[in-house]
Amino acid sequence: MGEAGGDALNRALDVAGASLGLALASPLLAAAAAAIRLEDGGPILFRQRRVGCHGEEFELLKLRTMTVGAEREGAGYAVDAGDPRITRTGRVLRRLSLDELPQLWNVLRGDMSLIGPRPTLAYQVERYTPRQRRRLEIKPGLTGWAQIHGRAALPWEERIELDVWYVEHRSPWVDLQILLRTPLALFTGTYKGATGGWKQT
Repeated sequence: MGEAGGDALNRALDVAGASLGLALASPLLAAAAAAIRLEDGGPILFRQRRVGCHGEEFELLKLRTMTVGAEREGAGYAVDAGDPRITRTGRVLRRLSLDELPQLWNVLRGDMSLIGPRPTLAYQVERYTPRQRRRLEIKPGLTGWAQIHGRAALPWEERIELDVWYVEHRSPWVDLQILLRTPLALFTGTYKGATGGWKQT
């Protein structure tokens, strides 16, 4: 299958997978939305500009897990598990990675794919070496090669190298490994969805 045919197939799988995911996740999304709104009355979604394929920016969607305006307070974009800006509801959503579910809509819109490097922030892209910029050759994903290899515990350079390895070796077999191993990474607490540890919403 040629590159164009492969891209068309990947897109069809993304649309089918994201549509099914949103349908199955709708009760969880509704419950999470109600909990977020009841806790502090703030917005349910957090929107943030991220860098996608070929360096094009897009609006990433997440469930809000931190206080409104948190990125302008405290440590800014840096955040750890004990950050006081994280709400009670947010702690639960983060632990289960439910805050990432709205990104299924990003997949439907074509900003992201189900599998690929996690979307990153512009200031992080500015630090990339020419080799690390290969990470931007494909669409960012909900989960990826770095996520199933203990991303939260890995140094920045090693995480990026894992993503570059995926770009260079992506195949249906590698994608299947990622899909099968992502649930284990979620339940063992090694999965972190947002680049650089920033999981505000």
